[in-house]
Amino acid sequence: MWTKTAVTELLGIRYPLLQAGMIGAARADLAAAVSMAGGLGTLGAAGMNADELHREMKAIRLKTNCPYSVNLHIPMKEVLPDEGRLEEVCELLQPYWEELGLQPLNALASVRREAAYKQALFEEQLAVILEESVPIVSFSYGVLDNDWIDRLKHRGIKLIGTATTVSEGAHLEHQGVDLVVGQGSEAGGERATFLGAAEQAAVGTIALTPLLADALHVPVIAAGGVMDGRGIAAALALGAAGVQLGTAFLTCPESDASRRTKEALLTSMEESTVLTRSYTGRYARTIRNKFIADLSDEDHRLLPYPYQEALTRPIREAAEEQERVSCMAVWSGQASRLLTRELPAGDLVRRLVKETDVALDRLRRL
Repeated sequence: MWTKTAVTELLGIRYPLLQAGMIGAARADLAAAVSMAGGLGTLGAAGMNADELHREMKAIRLKTNCPYSVNLHIPMKEVLPDEGRLEEVCELLQPYWEELGLQPLNALASVRREAAYKQALFEEQLAVILEESVPIVSFSYGVLDNDWIDRLKHRGIKLIGTATTVSEGAHLEHQGVDLVVGQGSEAGGERATFLGAAEQAAVGTIALTPLLADALHVPVIAAGGVMDGRGIAAALALGAAGVQLGTAFLTCPESDASRRTKEALLTSMEESTVLTRSYTGRYARTIRNKFIADLSDEDHRLLPYPYQEALTRPIREAAEEQERVSCMAVWSGQASRLLTRELPAGDLVRRLVKETDVALDRLRRL
């Protein structure tokens, strides 16, 4: 039976279906609904402070006693850009600050604060996770320090790392993670690449999944472009022990994605997305808009993560508030055309299970 895999055994879930930890959208309601339906719900906690994290985890536990995961982003250690580069990027962003009625930032002060803030927040989040004995932690953008890995595993917490290449997967396995998510280039949101150039790590899910399955001893979870049971069946056939879906859950009523984000997703097609560094300095798959188009020829001038993210944060927040899709960051995978309606998360999990049964039965008959 396809529902019994190394992923379900390790994580204590009914189906090997994981909901991605989409920052800003995957909060307590969505995570709890997915977990209650038999998948693994994930709290997208990367931007949450200690109080928010405590509150969201309490809300999940009030709704369900099923396993759930907390997803974090590992801080990146980048060299602080010089003032000349900052001025260049501020010049590029000036029209958007004006368009959205924003006051220009003190760029140097903003980027100086950013790296220190990210590191302090990350340490704070891990301390809360240890205190709360969260059952499962997933992370992107790198590998946890050995000390944190030891402390989390000592508490019996399962660790899920994210890789975009075989070398990253092998590194994660060597450091002691329990499972590896293979993020194909079709996936929405930021690329998880942490070894080598992101441009060279844009490996598709159908290629990456069997490569990781052959190279690793820990279970592999396929991610990127999977929207229905056909994609799940294909991932399992390629050697995955589980599948992670993100975009498929963004339009659920329990998702905290904005109304305009959901509308943009429901009307998007496979040609709608693009990989861009415009918003955060990391390559991310996003629905193309005016902001991205205007900066498409300026990639060499953009700042690395997290400094580009610090300068565009007011633009992204104001665009969401004002519902200006021309400037909004709408993360989306390439198969968004398969989104047809806003289905409750529990119903979506059950539909995915039925579709996978049908797809596998069809293959058996063929």
